[in-house]
Amino acid sequence: MTEAPPHDPRPPRVRGLRGRTLPGGRPAGSSRPWRPRRRTLALGAAGLAAVVLVPFLVVQGVGRAHVADPADVPASDVVVVLGAGLRPDGTPSTYLRRRLDAAADLHARGVAPVVLVSGDAHDDYDEPGAMRAWLLDRGVPDDAILLDREGFDTHATCTRAVAEFGFADAVVVTQTYHLPRALFSCRVAGLDAVGVGVSAASVEPWKAVVYRVREVPAAAKALLDAALR
Repeated sequence: MTEAPPHDPRPPRVRGLRGRTLPGGRPAGSSRPWRPRRRTLALGAAGLAAVVLVPFLVVQGVGRAHVADPADVPASDVVVVLGAGLRPDGTPSTYLRRRLDAAADLHARGVAPVVLVSGDAHDDYDEPGAMRAWLLDRGVPDDAILLDREGFDTHATCTRAVAEFGFADAVVVTQTYHLPRALFSCRVAGLDAVGVGVSAASVEPWKAVVYRVREVPAAAKALLDAALR
C-alpha cells in the first residue's frame, strides 16, 4: 500500500492572472503593491491643500477681525477707496461706484476729512481721475479728494497710503469678499485700518464666483508681499 504524502499546512499556490503564483493564493496583479503609492498621493494632496489654504485662513483671520459695522465706523484720518475698473465710457464700474458711494457717505458723516482714491492710470486710462469725478458729483469737495495713480494692486495702495501720503489710520472701502485681504495688506503695511464692506452682487453671477475663488491664490500673494515688504 502506497503511503500518503505528508500534509502541507501552507495554503495552496494559485495561478495568477499573468500566469504567476504567489504564496497564500494571492494572484499576481493584486492591488496591494499600489497601496504605498496611494498613501503617497493622499499625503501629497493633503500637503498641497495645506499650502493653498493656510495663507487664505491666515489672511482671512487677520482681516475679518477689523471689519467695522457700517453704522458705527470710528473716526479716522482718511477713507481709502481701492480701484475696481472702469467702463468702456471711462466711468467707474458697478463695483467701483458702490465703493465710491460708500466713501461719499462716510465723508458726509464726518468719519474722515479726506478720501484717497487709488488705482491705475496709463495712457487714456485714468481710474483715480474717474473716481474723483464721481465723488465730486456726490458732493465731496475737491480739496477733500486725494489721488493715487500708482495703486496698481491692493498691496501698493496700502503701502503708499503710509509711505507716500503719511496716513496712520484709515477706513478701507471695498467689496465684502475682498475686504479681509485688503485689511490684512493695509495692517501689515503699518496702517491702523478698519474696513467697510459693500455689496458684491452682480448681474453676472459667475463673475462673483470667480472673484471669490480668486481670493485663495490672492491671499498667498498678500502673505508673500507682507514677508518681502
